[in-house]
Amino acid sequence: MAHQFPPLCWVGLPLSVWPTGQHDGSLQLARGPYVSATAQDPARMPPAIAAYAIAAYTRPGDTVLDPDCGVGTVLVEALCAGRHAIGITRHHRWRTIARANVTAAKRDGAVPDGMVLDGPPDATAMRNAGLAGHSDLLLTAWRPPLRSRAHRTDELDRGTSATAEEGAAVDRLHALLVQCQPLLRPGGYVIVVVPRHRSRDALLDLPGHVARVGRTGGLLPVERCVALLSGLRDSRLVVRASLAQRRSVARHERVLAQPVMLTTHQDVLIFQTPRHTAAAALSAPPHGPSPLRRRERAAVSQGRAAA
Repeated sequence: MAHQFPPLCWVGLPLSVWPTGQHDGSLQLARGPYVSATAQDPARMPPAIAAYAIAAYTRPGDTVLDPDCGVGTVLVEALCAGRHAIGITRHHRWRTIARANVTAAKRDGAVPDGMVLDGPPDATAMRNAGLAGHSDLLLTAWRPPLRSRAHRTDELDRGTSATAEEGAAVDRLHALLVQCQPLLRPGGYVIVVVPRHRSRDALLDLPGHVARVGRTGGLLPVERCVALLSGLRDSRLVVRASLAQRRSVARHERVLAQPVMLTTHQDVLIFQTPRHTAAAALSAPPHGPSPLRRRERAAVSQGRAAA
């Protein structure tokens, strides 16, 4: 396996390990107010990772934005932690489940506002709805396109490159972050959780792509973390892997004729939006809950969202 060095913009910055794998994914969902269909989204952010990030980088009453929210695990964890939640997705299937999860969280006692909007983000529509400059944290899981099993196996057999596919995914992430920056307050945080993907005999450098996208988009690198998918018992990792993951590893081992390790973590890259001048900061919407919330709900309900 080729060793991957962090991009230069991350050298010297803090690195921490998040103990977010103490329970497997199915138990995390069972412990929360999630509908059963939530498990259908293979690229969802684990609730424990979302909860850790929200607790570390926001305060009660803040607003959390997920611009590619999938089935809405980030939204549910934000609501349960006393934060407002805004999710955006272009996929009707995930949007339906995300809205059901928001409703389940409200029935479970969550008080803050939660909404799921049709994507992709539209800066003009968000501004008209009063959402510009209001979010304190953008938290999302990067969703590179998942190829079919047959395609992945064929690629392994033939050794073809996934460069074109990576490039398209990087361009989409770049566009997403650029579109969403006007929604963040000055000094707000951007956290991208990056899955681990393999191409033939090496892990793809997806964290490196995210680092470059953030830097070219004008974001300031703050921290690079490791969010565990495995349990931590003293100094030992307890690997948690689904049957599908174990079968995938076995398939790679057969093709490569060498051992392949199970994925035990996801990378977390943390950025911050630049702080503007004092005048710009004063003209921005106030931090935390505000009277705009009632007008936001009315404007969005007439346009493209459902709470």
